[in-house]
Amino acid sequence: MIRVRIPLDLEAVAHGGATVFSFATPLRVRELLALAVREAIGELAPADKFSRSMHRTLSGLCEGDYTLNIDGRTFADPDAVVVCGSTADVRFYVKNRRERVRPAR
Repeated sequence: MIRVRIPLDLEAVAHGGATVFSFATPLRVRELLALAVREAIGELAPADKFSRSMHRTLSGLCEGDYTLNIDGRTFADPDAVVVCGSTADVRFYVKNRRERVRPAR
């Protein structure tokens, strides 16, 4: 599990008068994945490592290699929108794990 802190859009709160965004923030799954990847590899990881990790993570999700569980809800589409509080718990669940394991010869 990766616990991700959700950044607040202070401009939307200040200019739009939408204080609801200070309690719940809508994000696309791909944006939340970017936050989770950054959390997993560390803030000081080089940009190219982040880019490769993000590309592989998104392609795995799109190919159906795994699903995401975000705060108890399952997602398989990177363009889906999820509403988060101040943090989100992100879990990765591999599909058909037994099919991926190759038998020993």
